[in-house]
Amino acid sequence: MIALQLFLEFALLSGVAFGGATALLPEMHRVVVDNHHWLDDATFTHLYAIAQAAPGPNVLVVTLIGWEIAGLAGALAATTAMCLPMSVLIYQLIDRWESFAGKRWQKAISIGVAPLAVGLIFSGATLIAQAAAFGWAAWLIVGATVFVNLKTRLHPLWLIVLGGAIGLSGWV
Repeated sequence: MIALQLFLEFALLSGVAFGGATALLPEMHRVVVDNHHWLDDATFTHLYAIAQAAPGPNVLVVTLIGWEIAGLAGALAATTAMCLPMSVLIYQLIDRWESFAGKRWQKAISIGVAPLAVGLIFSGATLIAQAAAFGWAAWLIVGATVFVNLKTRLHPLWLIVLGGAIGLSGWV
């Protein structure tokens, strides 16, 4: 049963979800596109784009992947597997973690996880860019967006609107 396979695969992924579901995109892609061939590159990329455009948590991409692969049962299996195991584990461990507040090793772990999450998110962005077959114009927009975002106080929503307008114009 595909829903059970989805549950098992995403339950394993949930254990390394530092930085959220977006950080797991390369591994999700490997599992659902490369290993099982449940989706192709284009469908995976489209589902990610839809999940990012919709309001709500980043884990929505997991629900859409499950839905595309196995309908409602797949959506429920994938989402439950991504959220439930680690939620239960964290709930069980949070009191212990808090009891070690101020310990040197706890600070080291907290500091060490941050660059891990950033790296995983960057690898996910790279995967989506590759799957979307970015051309030079798209990379130019990425660079300009990063520059404007770092150097100005312009709200990111304006950059999204501008990117959409450029896409509608056919330039990208």
